[in-house]
Amino acid sequence: MEHVIQLHIEQLPEGLYLATSDEIQGLVAQGRTIQETIEIARDVAKKLIEARSGPASARLQPAREVFDYPLIFAT
Repeated sequence: MEHVIQLHIEQLPEGLYLATSDEIQGLVAQGRTIQETIEIARDVAKKLIEARSGPASARLQPAREVFDYPLIFAT
């Protein structure tokens, strides 16, 4: 089953990126690029959900066919 969670990604002073989520306690991922950070966060989230496999994981929203995605670009 696929789930949707919100990631909070920030750039650290060292230039790395840090991702956390209010929806999955303990989710922390760090990478050199935003894409790498998202991929690491996906793996961490999957492992955390599998480890819990109880009522906490049931509260996550299943993925939908239609969703909003924040597209950020510079002009």
